[in-house]
Amino acid sequence: MRHFEHLAPSVRNGLFHQEPVAFDAGSPARTLSVALGATLYAPGTRPSLAADVVKQTERGVVSMVLCLEDSIGDHDVTAAEENLVRQFTELDRAGAPGPLLFIRVREPAQITDLVRRLGPAGRLLSGFVLPKFTEDRGVPFLEALTEAEAECGQRLFAMPVLESPELLHLETRRETLAGISRTVDKYRDRVLALRLGVTDFCSAYGLRRAPDMTAYDVQIVASVIADVVNVLGRADGSGFTVTGPVWEYFRQHERMFKPQLRRTPFAGPAEELRTALIEHDMDGLLREIQLDRANGLQGKTCIHPSHVAPVHALSVVSHEEFSDAQDILRPERDGGGVLRSAYTNKMNEVKPHRAWAQRIMLRAEVFGVAREDVSFVELLAASVRAGV
Repeated sequence: MRHFEHLAPSVRNGLFHQEPVAFDAGSPARTLSVALGATLYAPGTRPSLAADVVKQTERGVVSMVLCLEDSIGDHDVTAAEENLVRQFTELDRAGAPGPLLFIRVREPAQITDLVRRLGPAGRLLSGFVLPKFTEDRGVPFLEALTEAEAECGQRLFAMPVLESPELLHLETRRETLAGISRTVDKYRDRVLALRLGVTDFCSAYGLRRAPDMTAYDVQIVASVIADVVNVLGRADGSGFTVTGPVWEYFRQHERMFKPQLRRTPFAGPAEELRTALIEHDMDGLLREIQLDRANGLQGKTCIHPSHVAPVHALSVVSHEEFSDAQDILRPERDGGGVLRSAYTNKMNEVKPHRAWAQRIMLRAEVFGVAREDVSFVELLAASVRAGV
């Protein structure tokens, strides 16, 4: 797998100063946690799931979650499990390259049961998404994952979803975060990333953000995101990758970008594209992706294919960011100090900016570095032209 692999080599060459590297399910967890990018969710009941996985892979998706939890009715769980086994078997027989596949379960017992039922097709499985994760609920899930991993003989990752009321409520938040921290630290080798369940946070107070608002405009939600990153997203080696929350709004037509992009001057700044997309309820998504990054989150939970291209385009490292990170991380700078950026528009302070620079270089490896004259607009337009 490689981000932007769906673009022709000549197109990639015109966009990237440094192209994204290839990775696979066996790559280091640190790489995969960033490479997740826009993780596309799909209900486990979809009868065309195998075909959908292939289709989305061809459009640039590199991670998907097949859901047995909130996206399906309680009465559909058994049928959805049976469907997943069939769809995995179909994918395995086809032998086509696919994305990192995860299953979102409801109960710990589903983990071991599904791994047994998948049989050889389980080789396509990268792990499980664990809902409403707390210390008490999480430990049985992680124990089941450990058991399933030993039984099938392959690495399986966990992606806990932080969405419980105990995490949202102020009087229990500190204790709940401490418990989650203890649990994921104990199972660190198996935890790929932590996901935020912002829809559940809003539900606890009867809230729903409008399409022109981001999660950060809902103060009660923003406060939880800040505390989660504070405790679980530190850059000192103790933290985990925390992914951006889901964006709920979309239009029926997946190719909704196309008519607008035909009228957008690609040479202009990203703001021109944002203006063109306002009428499609996408301005909020673009702002939220940028705020995710500013607040320490990587990638994003996505429930519609049209969200994937903007997330990935905004994940590409700009030439300016790359230049700054390179300067900061030069061996001769190990002693610290301050230097003027190559773009002569800022000062780079070596010690305080080192952790930022290291994160930039990891993202540059996975998503690539844009050419100096290439912006988000060109990256998104190229994906649209390729049929995303």
